[in-house]
Amino acid sequence: MELKEYLVGDVRDSVRYIEKMSRGGLSKLPPLIITCAITGGLHGKEANPNLPEAPEEQVREAYDAYNAGASMVHIHRRNPENPMQMSWKWEEFAEINTMVRAKCPDLIINNTCLGGRMLNEETGTIGDRMLASIPAKPEVASLDIHCFCEDMPMKARKAPLFGRDEDAILKFHYSISPDTAKYVAQLMDEQGIKPEFEMFDIADVKYLNRLAKDGTAKTPYWVSMLFNGNGTIPTPDMMLAATRALPDNSLLNVIGIGAAQFPMLAMAMILGHHVRVGLEDNVFYAPRELAQGNGQMVERVVRLARELGRPIATPEQARKMMGLGAPRAY
Repeated sequence: MELKEYLVGDVRDSVRYIEKMSRGGLSKLPPLIITCAITGGLHGKEANPNLPEAPEEQVREAYDAYNAGASMVHIHRRNPENPMQMSWKWEEFAEINTMVRAKCPDLIINNTCLGGRMLNEETGTIGDRMLASIPAKPEVASLDIHCFCEDMPMKARKAPLFGRDEDAILKFHYSISPDTAKYVAQLMDEQGIKPEFEMFDIADVKYLNRLAKDGTAKTPYWVSMLFNGNGTIPTPDMMLAATRALPDNSLLNVIGIGAAQFPMLAMAMILGHHVRVGLEDNVFYAPRELAQGNGQMVERVVRLARELGRPIATPEQARKMMGLGAPRAY
């Protein structure tokens, strides 16, 4: 298997892009890596009853996404005692990773990590670093290199759901320092985990540039950038800005939130980047039409890529592009 010119520094080269486009359209661009974010850590079945919360549901949804064409699954393990909350126990992440690997032998397993700290305005306190998934040794883990404060409206979880009886506002106030970003990236490296540098705004590239300059981050850099929702504004200009600003040895994974999901993913496909889809990012398949599951969302992005002529990456190809080894055993 041979892969050529698949890094950001390659796909943003106008001369080479024109040569590829004029001779083969999107068929000459690198294979499209599809990630499926099956659950998320905030909304749950109150937003869409098809969103998986229990481990068995998560495994089924990961398997459906894998069969539909996803090369990687992004997992937030939920707290079994209160499924509206994310688990902070590494043993529970290890359990779900083992279950997913048993069903999906070569799927890339990606766990949420965050890495930074939560701020509590009322008490004036700051929490511990959020590192729960690292001892579970996922192959990839998200490291959110961004500081933001959001007041998020959360729906009540009506019976038989439980955990939040009334509508509420979640004060999600998150912060990460450059030193913490470096510490977490080094910790991941020691465990053989590839950091997924999650950017919510173009200015977050400063974190990545620091980590690249001092050698903490290892190439190729796997960068995910959010558009819409808690991310940056969903416009072609912002995606082009990210394309220009990232280090040459990067792979850009585009995350579209809510109604902007598929328009942003289509732009990413055309520009030679990669995409994330799934119920964490959008619980709707169409306006006022809830998605039936994660497999349906992956099927849609695969169909769109094929209509545009962009090849789909196999897990083996995705591993090669990302610099990952053989599938990790659990």
